[in-house]
Amino acid sequence: MPNVYTFKDFEGSSHRLLIELVGRYRRRGGRLLDLGAAGGELGNALRARFDETIGFEYNVDCIGTLRGCFDHVAIADLERVTELPPDVDAIVLADVLEHLRDPARVLKLVHNSLKDDGHAFISVPNIANITIRFGLLLGIFEYRDRGILDETHVRFYTQRSFRREIEAAGFRILTTRGTSMPIRLKLEGYVPNPILRIGERLLSWITPLWRSLFAYQIVVVAVKAER
Repeated sequence: MPNVYTFKDFEGSSHRLLIELVGRYRRRGGRLLDLGAAGGELGNALRARFDETIGFEYNVDCIGTLRGCFDHVAIADLERVTELPPDVDAIVLADVLEHLRDPARVLKLVHNSLKDDGHAFISVPNIANITIRFGLLLGIFEYRDRGILDETHVRFYTQRSFRREIEAAGFRILTTRGTSMPIRLKLEGYVPNPILRIGERLLSWITPLWRSLFAYQIVVVAVKAER
């Protein structure tokens, strides 16, 4: 199961993008469910937009922190959960599916949990990112303690395969976005902050031009497909 990642608050990051997308597609009020809540920062950033917030997390050590970020907290293994809270307006799955042996089953639970006019906000790492492609060209494919090749990842997605999995679970995708490569996580402390910001700005311009190649993570907003 996943490591507890830190909140990424910089230009082009997945957390900033998810916050932006929730604000764009969901009106205020209703119920938020954050699956894989980690340290609770994302849920806490969105809390004021909703009447009720619920955080699900696998790591029991997070429960103390999460209680200050959500109205309700559940420590649960998504691999074993058989149902999710009903009548949810927005569900966030931020870098969770790649850790699951059966993500299709969890997506079905998400589909059943959402209201008919609800939205799912889902992100996964992009295995077709240019850094992975270049590494393969050189014969390098090494697991690490975080990132696209996190050693706890059991599923890998390209933009196309990710969209296909979402649609197969009964969703219609409203938009697909890509996050920038997180150069700050690698270079902060070694490169002056103004230069980092210029690099992040350049990546935020480049990534949408060829999302399947440059996106570090793929993010979708999805609703229930019409029957």
